[in-house]
Amino acid sequence: MHSLFMNECLQLLQLLDIYPGLCYISLRYANDYLLHPSSYQPHPSLTGGGLVAFAHASKSRNKIPRLAGGSFFKEYILIENTDNLVRISLPSKGRLEEDTLTFLADCGLSVYKPNPRQYEARIPHLPGLVVLFQRPGDIVVSVRDGSVDFGISGLDVIEERGGSNGEILILHNDLGYGHCRLQLAVPEGWNTVTNVTELKAYTASLANPLRVATRYPNLTGRFMDEAGIRYSFISAEGTLETAPSIGYADMISDLVSSGQTLRDNRLRPLGDGIILRSQAALIANKAVLKNNPKALQMARQLLEYFEAHLRARDNLSVVANIRGVSGEAIAERLFTETSAGGLQGPTISRVYVREEDPNWYAIHLIVRRRQLFQVISDLRSIGGSGVVVSPVSYIFEEEPPRYVAMLKAVSI
Repeated sequence: MHSLFMNECLQLLQLLDIYPGLCYISLRYANDYLLHPSSYQPHPSLTGGGLVAFAHASKSRNKIPRLAGGSFFKEYILIENTDNLVRISLPSKGRLEEDTLTFLADCGLSVYKPNPRQYEARIPHLPGLVVLFQRPGDIVVSVRDGSVDFGISGLDVIEERGGSNGEILILHNDLGYGHCRLQLAVPEGWNTVTNVTELKAYTASLANPLRVATRYPNLTGRFMDEAGIRYSFISAEGTLETAPSIGYADMISDLVSSGQTLRDNRLRPLGDGIILRSQAALIANKAVLKNNPKALQMARQLLEYFEAHLRARDNLSVVANIRGVSGEAIAERLFTETSAGGLQGPTISRVYVREEDPNWYAIHLIVRRRQLFQVISDLRSIGGSGVVVSPVSYIFEEEPPRYVAMLKAVSI
């Protein structure tokens, strides 16, 4: 029986050898056959803490039953050792989670999460990275404390909960989604208060400080202190917009996107009361970047993908056929008679045709999306035809500027 058990373990190891991150197999089997987790040995053909199998089992009864088909086991549970892998936390719910997963997929980094109830996933194109899911505020705290290496969260919670000791380094502050603003809002009935100066004057006429409901006491407090406004914070959970109407607070400081929720609750944002403009950002633990080469390499990969995608998404690839005596002559006409130019310039190559006229060339340009129809018109004006337009997935520069900035920030 022991030999059969070990043979089945070895067969599992062979089947699962392609997953180098898996460290051991937890096995469920017939009711009276127990494994001891403390009794296992590394598989001799694997190195570096790869798969291991339990070396022996003990009997809870005198006879070890076998399931039909010769197998001891009725379920295999794979447990992954993530100690040596780099970790990134993503938002676990709401619009920010959806937009983050979409953004990563658009970057070519789709997240594989077979069970939606799990809070751990992988990115197949980045096998050294473990994906965790947390609330946005918890992401910032985890990165700050070093329990997670990277995170994607909103700039609002990053600035609110990131601390003042420089543990968190913002690697990319312009991911292009999750836009909102942290802004002061007052009741519509405060007709004489339309800006921060008038709010200060109104506060001076009150016997007590303004009661402000907010989830951002650090950011709001700094803003109010700089404006010279007397205030006190009201602890509030749930929907802040109702606090003034029920008399729980005088005004609020909260995230605003369209402003519709404020209007629905008879609140008015102050135009110059914007504390912070927020969007999704990539952050990292500064000490981890400095001391962990794997994390530093992962930072470069993430920034390469993000920068190349963001640079490419507003551009299109345009290819057109055009007659001309030479590639140089076509380039000259393009530069002097049109506004098109490409990134550094056009790529022009000869087109080999079956017809007698050999003077056909293909011209390839990368153009801004908003300039597309102007470029097509320009190409037609110099004899272009058969224009083909394609999306651009990535535009890689010689070195990602944010990666260079990161190296400088961590003094590498």
